[in-house]
Amino acid sequence: MNPPRTRGPIARIVIGLWDAVNFSRRLVFNLLFLLVLALLLAAMLGGGKLAPLAERTTLVLAPQGRLVEQFSCDPLSRAFARATDGEDCREVRLRDLLRALESARTDKRVERVVLQLDEFQPGGFASARDVAAAIAAVKASGKQVVAFGDNFSQGQYLLAAQANEVYLDPMSQGGVMLEGLASYRQYYREGLQDKLGVDMHLFKVGTFKSAAEPYVLDAASPASKEASLFWMNDVWQRMLADLGKARGIAPAVLAAQVDALPSQVEAYRGDLAQMALKQKLVDGLKTREQVQDLLAERGAPDPDAEDGYRAVDLDTYLQHVDGALPQADMRPQVAVVVAEGEIAGGDLPPGSVGGDSTSALLREARDDDNVKAVVLRVNSPGGEVFASEQIRREVAALKEAGKPVVVSMGDVAASGGYWISMNADRIYADPSTITGSIGIFGLFPTVDRGLAKLGVRTDGVSTTRYAGAFDVTRPLDAGVGQVVQAVIEKGYRDFTGKVAQARGRSVEQVDAVAQGRVWSGEQAKARGLVDAMGGLDAAVAEAATRAKLGKREGWQVRYIEPGAKPFEQWFGGLVDSRAGLALLRATGVGEALLLQHVQAQAPLRLVDRLLKHQGQARVQPLAHCFCATP
Repeated sequence: MNPPRTRGPIARIVIGLWDAVNFSRRLVFNLLFLLVLALLLAAMLGGGKLAPLAERTTLVLAPQGRLVEQFSCDPLSRAFARATDGEDCREVRLRDLLRALESARTDKRVERVVLQLDEFQPGGFASARDVAAAIAAVKASGKQVVAFGDNFSQGQYLLAAQANEVYLDPMSQGGVMLEGLASYRQYYREGLQDKLGVDMHLFKVGTFKSAAEPYVLDAASPASKEASLFWMNDVWQRMLADLGKARGIAPAVLAAQVDALPSQVEAYRGDLAQMALKQKLVDGLKTREQVQDLLAERGAPDPDAEDGYRAVDLDTYLQHVDGALPQADMRPQVAVVVAEGEIAGGDLPPGSVGGDSTSALLREARDDDNVKAVVLRVNSPGGEVFASEQIRREVAALKEAGKPVVVSMGDVAASGGYWISMNADRIYADPSTITGSIGIFGLFPTVDRGLAKLGVRTDGVSTTRYAGAFDVTRPLDAGVGQVVQAVIEKGYRDFTGKVAQARGRSVEQVDAVAQGRVWSGEQAKARGLVDAMGGLDAAVAEAATRAKLGKREGWQVRYIEPGAKPFEQWFGGLVDSRAGLALLRATGVGEALLLQHVQAQAPLRLVDRLLKHQGQARVQPLAHCFCATP
């Protein structure tokens, strides 16, 4: 009989570590399994049933987070962010907010709408104007709208101003500080080139293409200042007009108040709340508790409600609007594909525009026989040229397949955002949309001088003059610079040529309004880059008309988006239930799981990026615009 084999010390250590990892893995999965069972039991025992919506209900809209076209976080992350009051993944979808306001306008059960906007970030002015118009429509229907806040940013105030009554906390430290629009950036040339020895080589076409200026200049160029001020003045004057119309104040008066801000604040001895009241920007100064008392007096009493009156929040109201699980709907569809965020190559998650992933959504619409027309909702400052071209080709393929394509521009559809839009049958934009920026640039750093300061130099041999030319530790050869500039110029010719063909204009006409210059939606329409003013609803109606779908009740709107995994959908919905939220908050498990979820994703994304770009030293042509609304 053979004696038992003895393991060496290294083998014993490795096996012991492996056993420990196995034990930890089983423990974590068992705890997760028990948590899921507990959440499911809690939901079954009392969390999941939706109470009927009674008459005289107050709809309380207290959106928290950024206003977005499309959620950038998965359902599980959003659910945990809500359960733990986390800052990450706090997002409000524009379509949800508009849907709630549109339903409330005609819902006899909703008596009034209350706006609490302190934790809301409206973003750009185009989408904020959509929400403002929906609030104004509720007020025009005869229903009371009340807004209150501790302070109001300009975007928040645009929404609050639409209400019948606007209240501000008497001790407000921010007030309603209307100040105008600004576009300031940091410039790095001196720090990078003179101090660190990093040379940034810029290749571009377009007098006004200023996205990369901070890396090669010490201040904004005159052309950049001229173009920015032109479109910002247009957006600001429209903002004043919108506020003036809502509050019954002449825009010139509002402008004069902004110009006299220091003397106005001094005259009111720094009391911004009193200043806002005297300038008729608000209707009264009340604390949050006083506003709640006022709403309790006006609303239907409800002793079980936290504030003493019958109310419903945004998410719960949308559940009432949506009703039970929808039945199969075989009506023809107008599909909406959202392109939000920067454009880059590959398969990217929602919140970014992937050359492959967004193209796949458009192909899905093309291959689906139930989809008769497509609306591409664009809210993007652009990005990589090739990824933009991938998406543009899919738009063209949809048209070739006989399916109309209409673009609806959101807050910004500039540079690459315009590239993916230009082939549509019709382009809609808000007057305050930021668009245009038709130009190309490339940026390449070299660090040879910086290394030399540390006593490090690069040397060696190559079989040709240009082998290793894109080594960032070597100076950039002048001949290589010529090659890159020629490629960038070819990209600009492609851009303007494609716009000319798509828009039925000459290349010279397009070049005159291109050159990397940014326009407001209204200015772009006057220059032939946009067809009509209007929001998403107008674009959807146009697409249905072009597809000859007939009356509105004869067709449906369907969003084509990347689907969450079944477990994420189920678990996210479970955590969203009242029982699930209460259990997570009580146990503190939510914070730990969310931390693990985020920590697991970040390294994977970093490794993925490193693997994709390793050994690909080159100048990436970009159609990007750093032109978000201030």
